[in-house]
Amino acid sequence: MDVKYLYHYYDERTGPFLSLSRLSIEDAAAVQREFKKEDATFAAKRGEDYVKRRRELEELAYREFLKKGGKPRSRYPQYMVVEECPWLETWYVSPRQLRIPMAALNPKEISYSYGDLFPTFSEAPGEKKEYWKKIYSWDEMRTLIDKYGLPQTWNGDGKYGPERYIEAQVWAPREEILRKVERR
Repeated sequence: MDVKYLYHYYDERTGPFLSLSRLSIEDAAAVQREFKKEDATFAAKRGEDYVKRRRELEELAYREFLKKGGKPRSRYPQYMVVEECPWLETWYVSPRQLRIPMAALNPKEISYSYGDLFPTFSEAPGEKKEYWKKIYSWDEMRTLIDKYGLPQTWNGDGKYGPERYIEAQVWAPREEILRKVERR
């Protein structure tokens, strides 16, 4: 499969590549409480322990990425997905998307999970899939894509599990990532 782009989905009202992880726990919790006031957003449905669990998962992804030879230049990732995923537009009141050619990014600064970090690393019972609880390099992820395809293609409605897209954790400064956005 020919994969060319990473996409970032965001709400026009706030802008792209904003991260709760860069805030203090208290400030991130306050932002999360504001999200809860807007019943229409995906973020409003997150649990009370979301910020804490997010930090745990990012720490886990960071450590695993280092073990794979990754070279993160940021302590917290910016989130993107491999190719388009229309479902992610439903997360926002005023959805927007940016795309960046994968060739414009340093592969040593990007880790991947087959699905969002939260369900991929959940403790939920059920079928265990070979790609759960793992962080991948691009070469490893390309092998999984060849084997399974893109989740947004075979599971766009979520009927077959929590995998709806391949998440790319971009471990580079926000400003640098924004400079690589493809203008259309």
